[in-house]
Amino acid sequence: MTGTTRDSGFFFWLARNARECPDRTAIRSLDQNVEITHGELFRLANRIGHFYEANGIGRGDRVVLLSNNSIEHLIVYLGSLAYGCTICTIHVEMNAAYLAEMLGSLGAKLILCEDGTPEIDLPVGKVGGQWKPLGRWGRDGVSGAFAEFADFGDTPGDWPVASRNDDASIFYTSGTATRPKGVLCTVAELHDNTLPIADAFGVTSDDRILDYRSMNWMSAQVLSALGPVAKGATLLLARRFSVSQFFDWVNDNQATIAAGNPTIINMLVNREADRGHGAAPSLRFLTSSSAPLLVSEWRRFETTFGIPVCQGYGASEVGWIAGSHEGVRKMGSVGKPLAYQKVRIVSDDGKPLAPGEIGAIQLNGNPAGRYRYVDSDGSIRVHAEGAALTGDLGYIDDDGFLFVTGREKDLIIRGGVNISPLEIDNVILQMPDIADVATVGVPDPTYGEKVVTYFVPAADARVRPDAVMAHCVQHLADFKVPGEIILRDALPRTARGKMDRRALAEAWKALQDAD
Repeated sequence: MTGTTRDSGFFFWLARNARECPDRTAIRSLDQNVEITHGELFRLANRIGHFYEANGIGRGDRVVLLSNNSIEHLIVYLGSLAYGCTICTIHVEMNAAYLAEMLGSLGAKLILCEDGTPEIDLPVGKVGGQWKPLGRWGRDGVSGAFAEFADFGDTPGDWPVASRNDDASIFYTSGTATRPKGVLCTVAELHDNTLPIADAFGVTSDDRILDYRSMNWMSAQVLSALGPVAKGATLLLARRFSVSQFFDWVNDNQATIAAGNPTIINMLVNREADRGHGAAPSLRFLTSSSAPLLVSEWRRFETTFGIPVCQGYGASEVGWIAGSHEGVRKMGSVGKPLAYQKVRIVSDDGKPLAPGEIGAIQLNGNPAGRYRYVDSDGSIRVHAEGAALTGDLGYIDDDGFLFVTGREKDLIIRGGVNISPLEIDNVILQMPDIADVATVGVPDPTYGEKVVTYFVPAADARVRPDAVMAHCVQHLADFKVPGEIILRDALPRTARGKMDRRALAEAWKALQDAD
């Protein structure tokens, strides 16, 4: 990439696809029953660029998208990146409580609001900027902002260009434990993450990627929106995941790759197992990311459907870190780290560790990098410079595969000894009648923390806590054996499918306070 968005990068990808595969579907919205080709996408991106120019939106100016998974959402997202302004995506439903604060901190020149968004008071007039309905796009008609885009020409304009250090996008974390954080991504950070992770997952121009994760988050944006554009492939977009429609989506649209996470994997096995190995002949593999996938869950899915699971790994602030595909993967691993991220495993004092040794996962790919948030007052806060710790623990084996063993914040420290909750979870899941499990650390007056495990039996199974305890005593070191094992009907997970260990620890504390 040479420093501009016109002769390389986002604009270049769209223009190349319009030349080389203009009639291939770029995006098909399954819920809306509408699709756009690569040729149409490039022409519409140019119309959006002319619209921005006419409305005084230039390099560095911010445009907010208050929308979610629609073809209109992605057209504006991609068109904005090609033009060179800063596109800000907000998951309105998840961040409704903080919306006024977010919009006030962003100072956007334009706010595009999806039709029917949502059952909240939108702070129009209180946060500045011009508000417009996003509207609808289709070959049979347009509305809202898309009707205005149609008034402009569809050939490239002589717009100001963005440099690699300019901000390309801002997106917000889910904010399940704290206030959502506005993560800033430069052109370089977003662009340079796209092709390496597409290559790590083995994406080609022939692929048809099915995704239903929110396109307001970087992981979905990079892999499933920018990845197909970079490769000239096709995105099959759904509004949200549906366990009953998943295999019909795959088969009706000949999907070759589908996005997933541990929750999706478990739901499919639990409710669609009767489909067996013939469930999805076109599917090369299902991805898994966002949360650790236990080896027992991984094997159960592959045994049930015969579909490979290929893990990936990333973090909101730094993008994708590792990935794998059906030809290069290892059970339990999140894949091989992207070369440019220069992943190292380091000790508490920052020293590199040998293969197989567990430590903190650190990125060293951009010594001059500055990882930044937008604060609630609009100021920019730098939370790391140069090397960046992900907050996860893991190791790299002799073959170069990365294994994530848990979150540093979830680590249980009992009597000065570190205990990984995932290790205990994996041991308990070896029991055939266990459906779900989560281990947490809770306060202990003597040892600092006590190990407490929650479990959910498989359907129709009768598993008592004392049987789980006996299994732990047999397979775990004494200091790792839970001090308490609790039966539950279900375990809490976040909106992104991650086990909510914090909620379990708080529930345990609340029960003690009640006594």
